[in-house]
Amino acid sequence: MMRGRTWGQVLIAASLVACGANETGGASSGAAPEPDVLADLRADSNRDGEVTFDDDSDTHKREWDKTNGAVFLANIDDDNERCKATGDDIAIAKCNDAQDDVVNGDDDALDLARLKSRPWPKTPADATGHIAILTEAAKEHVRIFRKVGEGAADFEVLAEDYVFTAAEIQAGFELGIEATDIVRDQEAWDGYVEVQLTVTSPTKGESTDVVLMRVAPVLTFHHLLPTEQVWVSNTRSAGNAAMRADLAASCKAAGLPEPKTIDDEDPWTQDFFEPAYMTMPGQGGTQHVMRVNYRSANVFEPGKKKSPLRPAGKFVFKQRGRDIAGIQQFDITHNPDMDTLNSFGNFETVPPHEKDGESFPFGRVVRGKTKSYYPDKSFTKMVAAQGQQPLIDVDTSWLLVAHIDETISFVKAPTPRGWVMLVNDARLAKKMLEDAVKAGKGDTPMFVGKSWVDFDSGEETPAEISISEVLADTEVMKASAEAAAEVDAQVAILKKEIGLTDDEIIPVPFLHTTYAGKSAAYQPGTVNGIYISDTRFGAPDPHGPTIDGKDIFKTALSAPLAKIGVTVDFIEDWDDYHLGIGEVHCGTNSTRTIPEQRWWESGR
Repeated sequence: MMRGRTWGQVLIAASLVACGANETGGASSGAAPEPDVLADLRADSNRDGEVTFDDDSDTHKREWDKTNGAVFLANIDDDNERCKATGDDIAIAKCNDAQDDVVNGDDDALDLARLKSRPWPKTPADATGHIAILTEAAKEHVRIFRKVGEGAADFEVLAEDYVFTAAEIQAGFELGIEATDIVRDQEAWDGYVEVQLTVTSPTKGESTDVVLMRVAPVLTFHHLLPTEQVWVSNTRSAGNAAMRADLAASCKAAGLPEPKTIDDEDPWTQDFFEPAYMTMPGQGGTQHVMRVNYRSANVFEPGKKKSPLRPAGKFVFKQRGRDIAGIQQFDITHNPDMDTLNSFGNFETVPPHEKDGESFPFGRVVRGKTKSYYPDKSFTKMVAAQGQQPLIDVDTSWLLVAHIDETISFVKAPTPRGWVMLVNDARLAKKMLEDAVKAGKGDTPMFVGKSWVDFDSGEETPAEISISEVLADTEVMKASAEAAAEVDAQVAILKKEIGLTDDEIIPVPFLHTTYAGKSAAYQPGTVNGIYISDTRFGAPDPHGPTIDGKDIFKTALSAPLAKIGVTVDFIEDWDDYHLGIGEVHCGTNSTRTIPEQRWWESGR
């Protein structure tokens, strides 16, 4: 949309006002004279990483679409690494480079988007200039700096009443702009800001110019983006050590560095932080990137008003540093019975796709949420406010842990869409066991050498059981039938929202059982794995029945994935993870590569 006039239009208007006179008072020679008073403020509206005046590239300054519109960042990293990852939850989140009104070194200066005024040699001696933020809602979220020296970090905060002199207007001045926070509520601030330059001369008149800018949204990663680093907690237990060893072997096979460990007793590394990022145009067609880590909105101790959150989530502030930010958002009064939904195992990003002519180049966020069972509303509002990855809600309330990663995952595939969805299929698991019985293998054991552990007493009992005994377990069969119906409902929503077809879905068989009246994976849930690279998927070892030398549940996953070029690495996670009603994906996390796709080109 056009919200104002370009520099070219200003000159045309000025020539009309001058009634055809040239700058010396004679007849017009065809070139438009400068107006008596000139205000020309520009930003990087064409997104090439530069602010220019020698052509029309940055003149579409009040537009926002796929090709025009200036971008700036929420400057919430910690370039000088001055912030400490200690203190209460409220205080720890406040420390970042936007906390103060100084530019904290050369790296911090790079996080400022630039605005410049056009140098005007004919500036009247009595001219003065003034910069104002016109967008009322943006005023408390935007800070502007004035360049005051030759050094990269030589900026001073621009006071609201600062007056630019005729000399400054004549030479042209440079500004830097930052947001002091991301957009958290579209109704409070939509991320746009209009910055106005006014030049006034008592003898010549007044001129104004306005630039429209938008703060970058925070985007989350989908599974198709290459993994750079895998993360896993080190809880110093035998079960955790076993998983870490297999995970390291899988990363090595994929050509990745060894997983980084987080020294924390909380084993659910997927759940307490979510990697994300912000970008704005950089020079030479690059992107200037700021990585972001969301902290989960899990309220573990509501009685502690200053430190109510899940302790492991402080990891996002331990990571905070140069071009790395941490964000938390929560409502301490959210219903504690729904708190599990705030873990990031219940937060996945569907890969890029198109549906009914609408493109989602960064995918969409999918979460477990219903009208009566939902995550922290303030956090959901913040995610929705980013505007690039519209949310999809599915029902996970029937699951004990209620996380979306318990039933679905995504992997790259040579299909027109470029990926397929892995989906839990309890019906297939039952049929596989029934077929084994028909083949005379009903006595074949499952879960060999494994044990169940009573949560209350700590007492262990052997888990080994025959195929026939599993099929005769009415609780497992009932829970599995119910799970199959619930998963059908999830898939129906995803088909409708994404346009998926049956050919783009790979069934992943495992049965369910019941704990505390809710559903959970009876066998290790092999869909709940980590997509380590384009060619490797790390799934929990199912410990299924071995028939003719092969675990039939390993084959059920590895065979269809092999057809699309993906090797499955089976990772030991029974102790600690499966027994804790989680699996490999729940216990790991990953930092992925920033995509080449520019969010601003989506026009959204």
